[in-house]
Amino acid sequence: MLLSDPFEKLKLLLDQGEFELLEDEEEKNKGNRYRLVYLMNDAVESFLVLENGRMTGEYQREYDGEIEAELREYEGTETFRETTEGRKKKYVLTVHQGESVCTLLFTGLKEEVSLYNYGEIGHFWVKGYEYLRQLEYTFAILRDKREYLGDRYCNRREQKLAALADFPPLNYTCYPAISKEYLVERDDAWRPTGQALAVMEELLKEVGDKQLLRLVRLYAMFPVKILTRYIAMQLHRSKHKKVAQVLLQQVRQAAKAYPERKFSGKEEKQFREQRKRAQDYAKEWEAKGYRTDIFREEPFVASRDSIEGKYYVMIWKKGFRNQKAKIEEIL
Repeated sequence: MLLSDPFEKLKLLLDQGEFELLEDEEEKNKGNRYRLVYLMNDAVESFLVLENGRMTGEYQREYDGEIEAELREYEGTETFRETTEGRKKKYVLTVHQGESVCTLLFTGLKEEVSLYNYGEIGHFWVKGYEYLRQLEYTFAILRDKREYLGDRYCNRREQKLAALADFPPLNYTCYPAISKEYLVERDDAWRPTGQALAVMEELLKEVGDKQLLRLVRLYAMFPVKILTRYIAMQLHRSKHKKVAQVLLQQVRQAAKAYPERKFSGKEEKQFREQRKRAQDYAKEWEAKGYRTDIFREEPFVASRDSIEGKYYVMIWKKGFRNQKAKIEEIL
C-alpha cells in the first residue's frame, strides 16, 4: 500500500526492522537534522528527516544485527514536554541495537527525495546474458521507486517499465542480477500480472516480433513455469535481440529527464576522463561493425557505499543461436 504520511513511512521502516541513520556535520549545521534512509537505489535517494532533533546514547553505524525501535509522543520534563496549545508535537524514537540503546528526540518529520539519471548505470555482478540481467535490475528498482514513492515521482514510461518487474521471463526468477544469497524473494514472483503482460505485448507489437507476441499471448492464458522458462530462453536468442535492445533504449529515454549525480571536483574529473576513454573504446568496436552500450557504476551522493566510480563498455557479439555480450571495464 502506497503511504503518503512521513510518520506512516517511518512506521513501515520500523515494522520491517530497518533503521539506517545518516549523520553528517552539514545536516547538523542546518539545525540538528537527522536523516533516516527510506529508499536508496540508483534511481532515487530518499530520506525521512527528523527535525529539531537531539540524540542521547550512541548510534552504531556498523551494527549488522536485529534492530528494535519504538516511536511515541514525548511525555517528560519541562525542557522537552508533550504538546500544548501553540506548541509543536514532540516525539521520541528509541532504538535498540543489541545491548546498545540510542534515543532521538525530535519535533517534526518530513521527506526529502532526490531523483537521478539511472539510464547508463550498470552492475555486472552475475555473468551470462548481462544485458537481460541489467534489465531485471532496472525494472526492480523502478518498481521500488513506484511502490515506495508513488506515480508522481515516475514518468509515464517509467510506470510501464516498472510493470515488467512482474513479467517472470525478465525478472529475478530467470535472470537475477545479484547472487542468490542477496535476493529478497517476493510472493508470486513466478506469476505475471495483467499490466506486465499488456506492456510486453505493446512492446512486441512495436518491435514487430510476431513469434514472441504469440508466445506471450499463450503465456497470458497459461502462466506456468515451463512456459516462463521457454520465453526467457527465447529472449536471449539472436533473432529476438531487438527486444532487449529496444528495452534498454526505453530505459535511457525514461531516465534522461533526471540529473546525473555530482561529486567532488577530483571525482568529477576522473569520471570525465573515464567516460572519454569508454567512448573512444566503444568507437573502435563500432568501426568494426559491432553495437556497443556504455554503462557506469557510481556511489550514492548521500552515503558513500562500497561502489567505486567506473565505466564499462558492453559489446554485442552475435552467436550462432544466442546473443552474446562482452563486458569490458574501462580503467
